[in-house]
Amino acid sequence: MASDPRLARISDPRTSTPPHPPPPPPPMEETPQQEPSDAVAGTPNGTVQDSRLRPEDGGFKLKFCTVCANNQNRSMEAHLRLSLASYPVISFGTGSLVRLPGPSITQPNVYPFNVISYDQMYSELSAKDSRLYRANGLLTMLERNRGVKFAPERWQDWPVGKPRLDKYKQDKGSKGSEGGVVDVVITCEERCWDAVVDNLLERGSPLNRPVHVINVDIKDNHEEGLIGGSAILDLADSLNSAAREEREKNGEGGWVDGVGDARTGFDQRVPEILAEWQERWPNLAALWTLGWF
Repeated sequence: MASDPRLARISDPRTSTPPHPPPPPPPMEETPQQEPSDAVAGTPNGTVQDSRLRPEDGGFKLKFCTVCANNQNRSMEAHLRLSLASYPVISFGTGSLVRLPGPSITQPNVYPFNVISYDQMYSELSAKDSRLYRANGLLTMLERNRGVKFAPERWQDWPVGKPRLDKYKQDKGSKGSEGGVVDVVITCEERCWDAVVDNLLERGSPLNRPVHVINVDIKDNHEEGLIGGSAILDLADSLNSAAREEREKNGEGGWVDGVGDARTGFDQRVPEILAEWQERWPNLAALWTLGWF
């Protein structure tokens, strides 16, 4: 039986017209993402719980001291961060000599504290092997350091209470720290914390002035130093905010001498502040004690 060839063409799937695709769904309205208005820069997750004021607004400023073994990496990164946030700050090392990596583990570059400047170290290492010391980050670190202060200083050689004038006035963070005393010492390694606490006991508290000694355990490499600097700045903000609150509530009387209701209230709050900070920075182990200058 004959068939109509036109019907065969229509039924052939190779020649049929494919159906039109369905229309796309209507676009969803995008809600603009808002950044938290009370975030504090430098925290591990980008969000912090309050709207603490930094001292650049002209209010009260705690005086800080940062300490590591060589006064090169961790203490200097924290020194820079605190000074840029307008805190009075000084820094030290606790080692017997400044030791920097050399061409091998048995050939470190060794310098005395308080004498050889960061600029001299930079020039010497650059002349020895600029490629090596640029690759391992030493020259970059020293470039930063020489823009912060003159030379590495040793904690044990620090005459507490002696005015820091003349050669120190160009150091970052020197404004407010001229009196040669601080409210908080932050070390970056447990053995440095031990050295500071032991040395305070050896000094015999001639000023009879309290000082909080806190350790934030930071590995001695450039990456961890950057993270530690942010953590120390966050801790400084929390401590300074509490000190302001106590001074506003109880008055400023006796604070300079380490006595009075405001100072007592602040001292009692430090362990709680440190515990809250530790929750924000769980990977940085902390120690605390109250010492005396």
